[in-house]
Amino acid sequence: MTLDTSDAAGHSGGVFLFRSRTSALRINAQHMSFSPTLALTWEMIVLGAVALAFSLTALLHLLTHHRDHRSAGFWVALIVFSPVVGACLYALLGINFVRRKGRDYREAIGVVYRQPAPDCPLFIHGEPESAVNDCALATTLDRISRFHFASGNRVEILENGDEAMPAMLEAIRAARSSVSLSSYIFEAHGIGSEFVRELVSAGARGVEVRVIVDDAGTRYSWPPVTRELRRLGVPVRRFMPNRLVMRLITLNLRNHKKLLIVDGAAAFTGGMNIRQGNMILQNPPHPVRDLHFRVTGPVVEQMQRVFAEDWQFCAGEPLEGNAWFPKLQPAGATHALGIVDGPDEDIEVMPAALFASLNAARSRVCIITPYFLPLSHLMAALKLCSLRGVEVMIVTPARNNIPLVAWAARTLYPELVKTGCRIFESPPPFDHSKMLLVDDAWCCLGSTNWDPRSLRLNFEFNLACHDPDLVRRLSAVFEKKRAESVEVTTAMLAETPLRHRLRNGFASLFIPVL
Repeated sequence: MTLDTSDAAGHSGGVFLFRSRTSALRINAQHMSFSPTLALTWEMIVLGAVALAFSLTALLHLLTHHRDHRSAGFWVALIVFSPVVGACLYALLGINFVRRKGRDYREAIGVVYRQPAPDCPLFIHGEPESAVNDCALATTLDRISRFHFASGNRVEILENGDEAMPAMLEAIRAARSSVSLSSYIFEAHGIGSEFVRELVSAGARGVEVRVIVDDAGTRYSWPPVTRELRRLGVPVRRFMPNRLVMRLITLNLRNHKKLLIVDGAAAFTGGMNIRQGNMILQNPPHPVRDLHFRVTGPVVEQMQRVFAEDWQFCAGEPLEGNAWFPKLQPAGATHALGIVDGPDEDIEVMPAALFASLNAARSRVCIITPYFLPLSHLMAALKLCSLRGVEVMIVTPARNNIPLVAWAARTLYPELVKTGCRIFESPPPFDHSKMLLVDDAWCCLGSTNWDPRSLRLNFEFNLACHDPDLVRRLSAVFEKKRAESVEVTTAMLAETPLRHRLRNGFASLFIPVL
């Protein structure tokens, strides 16, 4: 019997080949098992290097730019213990883009306008002690502001849109040379359509008209009023227009000023926007109470200067000449000073002015504000006022148009009430008025609210006024609002339900950006 060795050999060779291939596969598998580990190691090294670079960059920026040491400590801890996430969050939320944009604004209009320094403003009283105290506060405010006190002004109080809007429309109708209008919100319908009509009419008869509306304020109605004014030939600009992501980054960098200057001689300012909700007697769907003021006299030039700076920034056009800056004559007995505040060269000017005013108070402080979230040093000043015997009264809405603000504000009530400050919550409709009265002669009027957004993040304009008669008239307005309000007591605060305390505590976490 003959064996076929070829088959055997072939089978043997096949077995050998199979075993060789199996061994090769094992070796390859072993090599392959090391490759992902090696690649992962390099990826970790690269990620670690990137994280270290991000962290170091964030820490360097933090140490050289951050001004608030309390929040700086929080950011340092977050960046160190969570390098990538912490650095990214710091880039999005920790860097003050507002101040950077504010510098862009200031650089665009050149050197800030400053009046020549005057002699110490002296206010004469029958009481020498009052004269000394008032002169000290006047000197402080005069040095804080880039304007100086102007004598011989008149300030008229206009309650709600029912008084303010007709007076403003009549002033535009009577304009002969120029109209400057700046508003945070300017609706194109309702009472706003009447403003559009009068502005177009003024331009048609040869009056120089310029209008600024904040970019965020144009979104409160559709179509935006800027589109309608442009279509009708009125020179109009949006203040700092932004799109997409930039709208979120610069959410608070808004022009909150309310200014109307006619012929450079008569002006209106305060807290009132141009919207139908202010027309209380017309029963609008969302009524808003407010205060506005008609101003005549030399201080109007300061108001026109503020508008001219904003217009040059928005349009690149300087406003000069008699049409905009005529020679102004005395019109009353009010000493007035324009105070400009914003996240640029004027940053934290208004908080300093409020602090100085509270520190100077000897008998009484009265505050009306729609949003009451004072900065920490203003909280301390209010409590110290009360502790040294000054009567402190604050009126703020019971039902706010921004609930988060009202909830956060209620976390501040206990420490103020404990020291003797009296807080009153006014009933609906929502009261958007802003006013500070100090003793019997000082008041502050304008667009600034007592919240971080207004005091640090927006562009604002206010008038500091010394006039006992004006303060008497404003005190009557304050007392009327206080009489219809409900006082917040320690008993009420103690009875706050737990769910509301938790809600309010959560809202208070957002105070720095409210």
